[in-house]
Amino acid sequence: MDKLEHYRQCIQTILRNYTAIPIANGEIESQTVFDVQQDHYQVMNVGWDGELTSQRLRYRRVHGCVMHLDIKDGKIWLQHNSTELHIAHELANMGIAKQDIILGFQAPYVREYTGFGVA
Repeated sequence: MDKLEHYRQCIQTILRNYTAIPIANGEIESQTVFDVQQDHYQVMNVGWDGELTSQRLRYRRVHGCVMHLDIKDGKIWLQHNSTELHIAHELANMGIAKQDIILGFQAPYVREYTGFGVA
């Protein structure tokens, strides 16, 4: 398996494992979105969260990206992560070189201090 295909498989495994864990509250579904042609990978949460109070039933629409990774120029870019997962460390544990993992959510001038790639 070539490097790029290995990166794709690692990303997809991490995101599938995350979405396999049901969300405890509300009627919220975690969905994977894989665009393998353009190398964009996301997890979206979609549904409703609500509670019954003494006054009324309050519902809140849930729709948003919780994880977003791209592969650009042979490197994995973590664009967004609003989960408790340490995705960069998981990728490194799967054999991906730290210099090939870019924390895109960090400002470019900070990246050299993260222990991961700087692009």
